[in-house]
Amino acid sequence: MTSFQRFAETCRRIEAISGSIEITGIVADFLRDVDVGELDISTRFVMGRVFPVWSQEELGIGPSLLYSALAKSAGVSEKDIENLVRDTGDVGLAASSALGAKTRRTLGFVEEEALSISEVYSRFSAVAGMTGKGSQSSKINKLKYLFSMAKPDEAVYLARLAIEELRIGVGEGIVRDAIAAAFNVPVELVERGYMLTNDPGIVAVTARSEGENGLLRLGVSLFKPVKMMLAQVAESIESAVTEMGAPAVEWKFDGARVQIHKSGDSVRIYSRRLENVTASLPDVVRAVKVEVTAREAILDGETVATGENGKPMAFQEILRRFRRKYNVSEMAQKIPLHTRLFDILYKDGKSLIDTPLLMRRQLLESCASSGILASQKVTSDIAEINSIYQQALDAGHEGIMLKNPASLYTPGKRGKNWLKFKPLMETLDLVVIGGEWGEGRRAHLVGSYMLACRDPDTGEFLPIGRVGTGLTDEMLTELTGLLKALIIRENGKLIEFEPKKVFEIAFEEIQKSPNYDSGFALRFPRLVRVRDEKSPDDCDTIERVEQLYAGQRT
Repeated sequence: MTSFQRFAETCRRIEAISGSIEITGIVADFLRDVDVGELDISTRFVMGRVFPVWSQEELGIGPSLLYSALAKSAGVSEKDIENLVRDTGDVGLAASSALGAKTRRTLGFVEEEALSISEVYSRFSAVAGMTGKGSQSSKINKLKYLFSMAKPDEAVYLARLAIEELRIGVGEGIVRDAIAAAFNVPVELVERGYMLTNDPGIVAVTARSEGENGLLRLGVSLFKPVKMMLAQVAESIESAVTEMGAPAVEWKFDGARVQIHKSGDSVRIYSRRLENVTASLPDVVRAVKVEVTAREAILDGETVATGENGKPMAFQEILRRFRRKYNVSEMAQKIPLHTRLFDILYKDGKSLIDTPLLMRRQLLESCASSGILASQKVTSDIAEINSIYQQALDAGHEGIMLKNPASLYTPGKRGKNWLKFKPLMETLDLVVIGGEWGEGRRAHLVGSYMLACRDPDTGEFLPIGRVGTGLTDEMLTELTGLLKALIIRENGKLIEFEPKKVFEIAFEEIQKSPNYDSGFALRFPRLVRVRDEKSPDDCDTIERVEQLYAGQRT
């Protein structure tokens, strides 16, 4: 087994440097050295994750529970822990400081007892499985044991892992390159494997034990959601027709993206964030069971909340359905959902992601009734496409999708094979990383929010501007309530948030700016909506910002 100390040393070395190439080398050395039985765990750990994103296991460790476990381990009060977190701005440094006065020997452990990566994972897994009466106390005891076993420098990363916020700047890009370097396999195959499995741990283990051939064999499988294929904005309908010839035209629904996995009578539904939302959507489950005849299938589609007037309801109403855990049937009657399927990735034991779109559409039509299918028209007639576009707008939806009929399904990729065309100004999905308290009657409300895009190589969030103008008191009250629990630290009026929430932001223009680490700023930004269905990893990247900046000048 590999000691947790080895993991902590790796993290500490990474924090001391900033170059992505050097960081990649350190991560590669670590992955190469860990015990083969701990490689999948270690690969996720170094990204600050305990379980695969599609796993139903959730740690469920909030600040209160973590502070309680640290306080009991260190023999101090929870208030002392809170003060340390406030002073250091980091729960990991707070844990190290609190436990610094304690030694493993005074806690009754002999020096030879080393905390292993496997044991940390095992304890975390046990915590995730605890529910019901008395579970909070049991979770605290599990964590107390881990912190009691940990040396102060190990406690830094143990505490951060407990809330899955490692903060060492290792993102998907670095882990991808590190796996390739550690096991001498092509980067492209590593990336492909990651997109198909959504688990870097599986990819690392496969690369180590089976090499290139093993990576080539990785594919989609039921109940392990795949990253969804993404679209970019079309310059115009005419340019799309010029590029694609006769695109497949579909409505761009004003709804929420879903990926549906079906095996016999077992149906699971995953959100845009690949979270399992099946329990909240019984009406969607029923519709799939009735209207999809395939024995096994992975389906891509959109759910739309429809009002009495037949028009789509506000996006926030859909999120109320996705969040609902109690009185689900009652909420389903108030906010009925209708599903529209537009793609199929897997059918009856066969992966279809390398099958052209038109063939996938034929397979989808062969196993799904017209009542659940999104309409599609393949045409090069610009007048006809404009007519479909207007019909979508008249129905209350966002616009149209223009898809290359020959395109393969590329998980997680945003490219020119899928284009979206809508009348709204361009938007970016950005993470909220900070804010500022208001003034006067708004002093108790967060009056503006600092936004950031993502560096896909390091996983870091790069500030790109603030949004605050145009928000009503009602909106500010709702947003403050939503984000208050995510406050990490305050300095006067300035606030730092955990990067958990994603805002969709419209803007007039992207400008170069030395004031933000991204190197860009948004002109006249405004909040479109809170994207609860998106995780921080799904927010727009600095590369997309650069592309939009370049595109507005061509």
